[in-house]
Amino acid sequence: MEPTAVPQALALIDYFGIAVFAISGALLAAERRQTFVTFVFFAVVTGVGGGTLRDLLIGAPVFWVHKNATLLICIGAALLTWLVSRRFIAERALLWFDAAGLAAYATYGAAKALSFGVAPVPAFVMGVLTACAGGIIRDVLAGEPSILMRPELYVTAAALSSGLFVGLALLGLSLPVAGGVAAIAGFTLRGLAIARGWSLPAYND
Repeated sequence: MEPTAVPQALALIDYFGIAVFAISGALLAAERRQTFVTFVFFAVVTGVGGGTLRDLLIGAPVFWVHKNATLLICIGAALLTWLVSRRFIAERALLWFDAAGLAAYATYGAAKALSFGVAPVPAFVMGVLTACAGGIIRDVLAGEPSILMRPELYVTAAALSSGLFVGLALLGLSLPVAGGVAAIAGFTLRGLAIARGWSLPAYND
């Protein structure tokens, strides 16, 4: 089945997600006072990790292999983070950049999966995977506790963006509008979770 074109507005959301996730990876390198090469490595791994897994699973060409823009965005994000003095970086900047990337990538991941003929429920899962995998890889490589294990809402915010996009798309809403609504909703939920410590009830044996 030939994929349908993803609207340009959603492609811009994808680039935004790549950029902010790449910055979040570079910020982790900054916290560890690493070299510029490590900044670039973490920016690239975080920026492309989730999308790479998504493309392999849905049978799409891996999105960053055949064009220069993606890696240049990641390298630019690493350079920007390297040049910005730590005193200008808020203490929780990593969490906020990660939140923005989470919402953008969850939305675009679901959109791309639908464009390749993936059924709605698996497309929803692809959105969540796209959003979460890069941050998980970043944390594992850095020896950090996985962001999935932190108490405040994380996967739930990705699920909101992804599920809302799929649902609105199935209802016939314009894809760029559905993408904007879904990304804003996911970022808002994640932001409130960061600011107020919102979390789901934990298992209690």
